[in-house]
Amino acid sequence: MSRPRIVIVGAGFAGYRTARTLARLARHKADITLLNATDYFLYLPLLPQVAAGILEPRRVTVSLAGTLPHVRLVLGEADRVDLEARAVHYTDPEGDTGALPYDRLVLAVGSVNKLLPVPGIAEYAHGFRGLPEALYLRDHVTRQVELAAASDDPESSAARCTFVVAGAGYTGTEVAAQGQLFTDALVRKQPLPEDVRPRWLLLDTASRVLPGLDEGLSVTADRVLRQRGVDVRMKTSVQEATETGVRLSDGEFVDTRTLVWCVGVRPDPLVEGLERPLEHGRLLVDPYLQVPGQSEVFACGDAAAVPDLDKPGEYTPMTAQHAWRQGKAAGRNVAASIGIGERHAYRHRDRGFTVDLGGVKAAANPLGIPLSGPIAGAVTRGYHLGAIPGNRLRVAADWALDAVLPRQAVQLGLVRSWSVPLETASPELARVGGARGRSADAHPADNHAHADTSAKPAAASAKPTRTPTRPTRTPTRPVGTPAKPAGASAKPSDWPDEPAESPKEPESDRRDETS
Repeated sequence: MSRPRIVIVGAGFAGYRTARTLARLARHKADITLLNATDYFLYLPLLPQVAAGILEPRRVTVSLAGTLPHVRLVLGEADRVDLEARAVHYTDPEGDTGALPYDRLVLAVGSVNKLLPVPGIAEYAHGFRGLPEALYLRDHVTRQVELAAASDDPESSAARCTFVVAGAGYTGTEVAAQGQLFTDALVRKQPLPEDVRPRWLLLDTASRVLPGLDEGLSVTADRVLRQRGVDVRMKTSVQEATETGVRLSDGEFVDTRTLVWCVGVRPDPLVEGLERPLEHGRLLVDPYLQVPGQSEVFACGDAAAVPDLDKPGEYTPMTAQHAWRQGKAAGRNVAASIGIGERHAYRHRDRGFTVDLGGVKAAANPLGIPLSGPIAGAVTRGYHLGAIPGNRLRVAADWALDAVLPRQAVQLGLVRSWSVPLETASPELARVGGARGRSADAHPADNHAHADTSAKPAAASAKPTRTPTRPTRTPTRPVGTPAKPAGASAKPSDWPDEPAESPKEPESDRRDETS
């Protein structure tokens, strides 16, 4: 008798935990296959430290093959799921297609950047969801400071040293906190013109930073940011982004070459093609994480609407902590479906949150106990060391070196602006091809001039043409080609109506909740 075939799509927090649980429970009793675009699990909570030069990129990546024994890894992106034939169709990194038959399927595809109908956002903003985006931001910020230091124009220098972060949730708050420390360190080696200082703006339409969390965490984070020099502006949003700056909802135009979009995420559009009931783009499942009417299909993480048993009528928020715990529950319930153990409904209890504010500062409330300052910083780092499923010694070593040695302020030039577009269904992958011979970064804001429009589109040379199946997996033009009319690319027809002036980051950001 052949062993059941289990296919897991996605190796984020939910997919990785599902695979690890099944590798322990069902080894030698089932064939487990993990389909993922990269060969690593990305520990997102430490990504701001990569952008700030504290951690080397590989420190926040955990090898799938090295940590998931008895699991077969298939590199590729899922294009569609054929529920009738029980097969997942995918495209590998070299453009070849394939199909994975299954007896049990776990959809843990996660989420992608959330765009709002704001003119210029798709052209001039960059997200912060994957390693390529963090590497790009580190190079970009370093370059802006270096160009500002060499400029004879104070206005140009000031614009290059102004950095705008939209979204004051977890990601935006930590990016601004770490970014201010990073640029302060850069200017100590690269003196700026007189009266020019690095300036970070943190915007959100909410009334306070970290909206939706305990107010004590918000107060602590707000105080640390302001003391550090971050310009925190609540009830403020971006109305328009241009090559030379952003216009805010209060009418002010801010000269800048940097806009980091941390407004939030939305479920991966792959689940829309299943033609099964959705809840705000998330696939509806029962408390056992099974898709109603498809007993062989399970879903967990950001792309699944999981009932909150402690709040009837509501669904668990799109957070890393829920995804991590749902992955464990999904693994157990899949194993139970093939006769191993018993299934259990998913239930979660809040155990607190931590927010890393850079240096020795943090805000935390483990088990409801409010902490701030160095104590909170120690708790936060201790939590991350315990939570990351690998590289603990390497992460600790980088932290120790950062405490005693200056950071290496150099541009690697590995990720270009056009290779990390905001409009992408795969933020974990940098686009390849196109734009040969460009400068270190062809973004018009970096060189204050338009890129070469004769270069062929990035998507044209990356993969063989295939029929698109994900609603948003459309080619993104390289920077410098004619822009779409204002609002033309802002809002696909499948998005829920949403006011342009409300780029509030929902509870869909990864959250550093203590366990």
